[in-house]
Amino acid sequence: MIRNLAAGVQSFTSNAFLVSGPASEAAGAADDDGDHGRRVLVDTGSNFDVAAAVREHVDDLDAVVLTHTHPDHIGTLADVREAFDVETWGFDPSQPAVDNELPDGEMVRLGTASFEALHTPGHKDDHLCLFSDETGALFAGDLVFENGGFGRTDLAEGDRDLLVDSIDRLRDRVGDDVTELHAGHGPSVTTDPAHDVDLAAQAARMR
Repeated sequence: MIRNLAAGVQSFTSNAFLVSGPASEAAGAADDDGDHGRRVLVDTGSNFDVAAAVREHVDDLDAVVLTHTHPDHIGTLADVREAFDVETWGFDPSQPAVDNELPDGEMVRLGTASFEALHTPGHKDDHLCLFSDETGALFAGDLVFENGGFGRTDLAEGDRDLLVDSIDRLRDRVGDDVTELHAGHGPSVTTDPAHDVDLAAQAARMR
């Protein structure tokens, strides 16, 4: 099950998704055998008590996976590390927030499903998306958003041409198999998310 722990938070934060059990928006918290799977937080958000929010649903965490290391996505990481004594996975292990490298094409288990890490720079050099062929779930970070939104490129390491290439790569990889899109900001998309990815590819080309 995928829960956005930052939903309703009024302070500046990214979304922070807790995955436990079958990794699907509509799934229950455990599979048919009662397996809760690997309890993983995808990004930690900032400026709210995410550790307390985690404990409302699970008693511990097995891992933190980072889509990228902008402050709004890792602002509460120190609190999460202290509360759960947990390690992080991300693209660039030279970043202090990243304990373990998650390279392009590597598989990582979230809940009870396997996700492929897709290196998608353009918003930030270490940006990853995560896609599961098993469930169709996509964690898009700040690459694409609802209704064709896309990540800003006016910050350090931003590059519009690279972003367009990354969106194209994502679109080619997920095709029409994506069933739910969980972005770094804003609501998740569970109705025809491939259309939103297509819109983002078009919008990012407009100057």
